[in-house]
Amino acid sequence: MTKKKTSPEQGRRIRVLVAKPGLDGHDRGAKVVARALRDAGMEVIYTGLRQTPEMIAEAALQEDVDVVGLSILSGAHMALTPRVMELLRANKQSHVKVFIGGIIPDEDLQRLIKMGVAGVFGPGASTEDIVRDVQKAMAG
Repeated sequence: MTKKKTSPEQGRRIRVLVAKPGLDGHDRGAKVVARALRDAGMEVIYTGLRQTPEMIAEAALQEDVDVVGLSILSGAHMALTPRVMELLRANKQSHVKVFIGGIIPDEDLQRLIKMGVAGVFGPGASTEDIVRDVQKAMAG
């Protein structure tokens, strides 16, 4: 059975790196999201726990991904996200869409969007919404 392409303009499936930056040791949500993205026909690379921004950016470069999904429950999103995005730009990967999931206070949402984050998902976000938003970001 062949999986359908989820990014026709690229001629290949959307490649997503799901990462757990920082010291957060809870990855159940990241694994649920990774599975939903895979089930939607995307190629998913899961980096595992306790990744540094440098490790995430290097994996994104090596895996030639279209999307980086960061799962952050530790409250360090305003330190880790800008660093990951800075490293992606340094690697000439400013085209890579960055999504964040986790415990994100309302007052940080607009700052994250302004810095270029494509989407922010809090606890209880549906996997259907996440899949749709990733596909939408890649389509235009």
